Amino acid sequence: MNELKTIEQPARAGRNPWSWVPTLYFAEGIPYVIVMTIAVVMYKRLGLSNEQIALYTSWLYLPWVIKPFWSPVVELFKTERIWIVLTQLLSGAAMAGVAFTINAPNYVQWTLAFFWLMAFSSATHDIAADGFYLYALNEHEQSIFVGIRSTFYRISMIVGQGVLIAFAGNMETFTRDPNRAWTITFMVAAAGYLLLFLWHWFILPNPKKTNDNPATLHSPIGSFSETLVSFFRKPHILSALFFMLCYRLPEALLVKICPLFLLDKKLEGGLELTTAELGLVQGTIGVIGLTIGGILGGLLVASCGFKKSLWPMVAAITVPDLVYIILAYWQPDNLILVSTCIGLEQFGYGFGFTAYMVFLMYFAQGHSKTAHYAFCTGFMALSMMLPGMIAGYLQEAVGYLNFFIIVMVLTGITVLASALIHIEGDYGKETD
Repeated sequence: MNELKTIEQPARAGRNPWSWVPTLYFAEGIPYVIVMTIAVVMYKRLGLSNEQIALYTSWLYLPWVIKPFWSPVVELFKTERIWIVLTQLLSGAAMAGVAFTINAPNYVQWTLAFFWLMAFSSATHDIAADGFYLYALNEHEQSIFVGIRSTFYRISMIVGQGVLIAFAGNMETFTRDPNRAWTITFMVAAAGYLLLFLWHWFILPNPKKTNDNPATLHSPIGSFSETLVSFFRKPHILSALFFMLCYRLPEALLVKICPLFLLDKKLEGGLELTTAELGLVQGTIGVIGLTIGGILGGLLVASCGFKKSLWPMVAAITVPDLVYIILAYWQPDNLILVSTCIGLEQFGYGFGFTAYMVFLMYFAQGHSKTAHYAFCTGFMALSMMLPGMIAGYLQEAVGYLNFFIIVMVLTGITVLASALIHIEGDYGKETD
């Protein structure tokens, strides 16, 4: 425990939020994008099959699935500040671990072990960072910085999916050795992330401790059990769970396969992009489309309310999936055309995903809404984990074109799940 106390000493109270809020949420996004996206691309370039990649990397969602169950532990032991700096240190060390084991004889097992460490550290960091944000800022500051934290989280996605993947692609060209290229990439990522750790070690403020009350485990566990039971007793729980698990079913299948499709050879049914081109197309243009779609979706809900906005968002998250059928059928070489298609699909996903997030907030209303929202986010992660595990097997069994046709057919489940939910009033609509 002495090490934990040492970590807390350099900070001073009263830091300007601009000195730590942007970097904190930038740091929150990097490990997530590494385990969910960059790991997929790395394993593809190192020769794993699509089935293996989708199965192995989908298991990495598990820490976010079970995150609500250990969030009371984060609150009970030590401060959120300590959890933040410790998990950042662990994530940076895990990135270094990936770098140093890529060339090991059993590199798949070793790198997956470090990705697991990164995933658990990242999920714990999410809990601590969100709690720290609430305790370190007053209500006025929280309102001011809510958009800032979201923006820098999105920037981390561009840096991860765009810059880091493009960097790895350039290293592949320069070294002519994928193993060496990805080793260098993860060494750079680790070095950069450990600098963020050092920055937050010194710059994060020391708000009043959130666990001054020396409670035992009995009280929070009992309270947690009651909250869990109350969640499953909420009205319309079955239709709500069906929506949480199935609204994004097509996207859950696509998210693991799309980068593999873009990288795979033409003879295998892919588009044969380079790693650097993938960083541009999906990691930059795609993320920009996703961000703009999310912003416009939020504006639509604020203007018209959730109930009136739902079906335009359902259309946005389903119809653009057609672009993958078009790309798989024609296999175009035009990078502008490919970028436009991916940008449109990601825009639609960002726009339609707003409905999902708004519903989680809507359903969590009432007593214990913070805990209930955490349970909802656990089901959100599960909805991506389970379909992702079989996506690679399905794609290899039927090929890319038929896989995308199946995904398009499954958008009917998204429509059904949306039709079954219950929405009352003008939730989300801006009031005068």
